[in-house]
Amino acid sequence: MTSTHRTDAAERYVITRTIPAGPSAVFAVLTDPARHQDIEPTDWVREAVDPQPITGVGQMFVMNMFLEFAGGHYVMHNLVTEFERDRTIAWLPGQLDESGEHQPGGWWWRYDLAPNGDGTDVTITYDWTGTPQSFRDQVGGMPPFPPAYIEDSLAALENAAT
Repeated sequence: MTSTHRTDAAERYVITRTIPAGPSAVFAVLTDPARHQDIEPTDWVREAVDPQPITGVGQMFVMNMFLEFAGGHYVMHNLVTEFERDRTIAWLPGQLDESGEHQPGGWWWRYDLAPNGDGTDVTITYDWTGTPQSFRDQVGGMPPFPPAYIEDSLAALENAAT
């Protein structure tokens, strides 16, 4: 049995779903870049450039992406900013500049896991407060998807973890 709770702040979605799998099973999906396309409800996220597991803060994982209104194919460099095994993972999507330094896009993702009986309460936070106005204008405003996208992503995470 799953349940969903949603909170919308001015520039943040926070959505929780109870998934009938233990925290380690859910975390295993989240830390495997090769499985991220399985937890994205559209075909926006494609394959991992390097499918090595995520193991800690400071690691970068790179994903091939596709979004028509963002120009088609592109690569997203995700810098891991929080990592606590079976509890929390967060990353800051961005691009590498000419010197190879990570330049964040201004939005971030965070997953918090809490045991709940035989399952796990999974909370996704998607925050776009730091997104520059120029990018907001380029993609037609932020966020580029409704809250239902996050709810569908949690449902896909449930399918991947169970």
